[in-house]
Order: sequence, then C-alpha cells, then structure tokens
Amino acid sequence: MQVQWFPGHMAKARREVEQNLKLVDFVIELLDARAPQSSENPLLHQIIQNKDKMVVLMKRDLADPKVTEKWLSYYKDNDIPAVAVDVNNKEDIKQVISLAKKIGQKKIDKLVAKGVKPRAHRAMILGIPNVGKSTLINRLANRKAAKTGDRPGITKQQLWIKIKKDFELLDTPGILWPKFEDQTVGYRLAAIGTIKDTILSLQDITVYVIRFLQVHYPNELFDRFSVPAELDDMLEVFEIIGKKRGALESGGEVDFDKVSELLLRDLRAGRIGRISLEEPEQLES
Repeated sequence: MQVQWFPGHMAKARREVEQNLKLVDFVIELLDARAPQSSENPLLHQIIQNKDKMVVLMKRDLADPKVTEKWLSYYKDNDIPAVAVDVNNKEDIKQVISLAKKIGQKKIDKLVAKGVKPRAHRAMILGIPNVGKSTLINRLANRKAAKTGDRPGITKQQLWIKIKKDFELLDTPGILWPKFEDQTVGYRLAAIGTIKDTILSLQDITVYVIRFLQVHYPNELFDRFSVPAELDDMLEVFEIIGKKRGALESGGEVDFDKVSELLLRDLRAGRIGRISLEEPEQLES
C-alpha cells in the first residue's frame, strides 16, 4: 500500500521555498525526535541542494533520551550540525540560537571579506506539518510571532520573523512529499500525529504501535495498559485496554475506535513513556 497526497498548498509552498532559498544563508530543518528519519522530507534534499543546514530534533521531551543521543551521534558522524530540543526549556532554545549563529557566521564572514556591511543571519526554517515549527519560532522570538496548533497545516504562508538582533527566520508551511513508498513511515508519522488521522485507519495505526511497544517498550506498555508483551491476539489486547480504560459501548462491548483514540492520545502526550519509534541502526540495515 502507498499513502499518497499532494494538496495544492503544499505544491505552492515547495515552489516558494525554492524561490526564496537565495534570500537565506542556511536552512534549519526540524525533525521529530521520536522518528527523525521518517519525519525527514526527502524532497528537501533536492530543494536545498548545497545550502548549509542544521537539524533540530523537536519534542525531545517525548522521545527516548538514549535513542536521541544515538541520533545526535549519527548526525555528528555525518557532519550535520544538530541539536535536540524541548521548546519549554530555555537552555535548549539558547542552544538553537548559538548553533544557528555559528553556522550563519560563515556567510557573514564572506560578505565582510568582500567589503559588505555585516547584517543579521538569515535562515529558512523547514519541516513537515505539525513538527512544532510555529512553537519553536515563538520561543526563539520570545513572543507570539507564529500561529500554533495541535493539528497539521497551521502555517499557510511564508513569513519573515526577527529573532532579537541575532538572526532573521523565514517561516514556511509544512511540506509533505507526494507519497510514502514505505508503509511503515506512514504508520510512524500517523502514530506521532504528523499526518491527519483520516489518512490511515486508526485501528491499523494502533496495532502497529502496540506491536512496536511489545518488542521495544514492553514494561511501559504493561504499566499503562496491563498488556503483556507476549500476547499475540490483538482482539484480546484491545479488549484488555478497553475494559481497563472504560472504552466501552452501551451494553459493555469494547469500542475499538475509542481504544485506538486513547492509546494514540497517550502516546502523543508521553503518558506511556518517552518513546522513540526508530533508531539510526535501522538506516544501516
């Protein structure tokens, strides 16, 4: 199965990104720390080409810290400047600004060498929908400079935002790619709420998450839902969760859609635990 879409506003956003790249010194690509590879838009490699880039792993507070360290090591080994961020942590925000200034300074030094007056660093901030771009921008600007929301597709147009005197950011709408060749990528993004819940079956997404947790986070799954790692019967799994959490229809039958909704809600909010859905080792395999 291939999940496919490419709404008109995303095609327009891509064209605008390509047109405005010449206005910036470097690109800040935001990825979800719980699924960095799956949340990386392969189209961006074609778009940004040789532009300098830094990676910001968003929502580190929801991701497995040990796995996040592996990802930071992976980017370091591949000469990609990267930082992991909890947008509510002021020190993390300072790290983003510090790294951005360091990357942008290379372009400023070149301009100064040519006799051009120094100016603020200019960066374009990119990422797929619902990765947390607007929230990060507001933290960087220390004011409400961009709209925020818990659903994909809040930002609809590009917008310049001044970050104190340090640098200027060009915000852009989240851009998805036309289709997922790998079905697992779609499940991961749906699980963390990056793509709309209507794209894939909620129950299918939930089954994927439960199977993953049984293998990689069995203790967290049992503590939250009393589901044993070795239980293979998914009907029984849903019934255990439904009865434990009161996801029942009239008559006492388990409501499978409600079970899916509450499990995914718990996952996205970090109530199951700090969960990462992929590791760098998977890229090598």
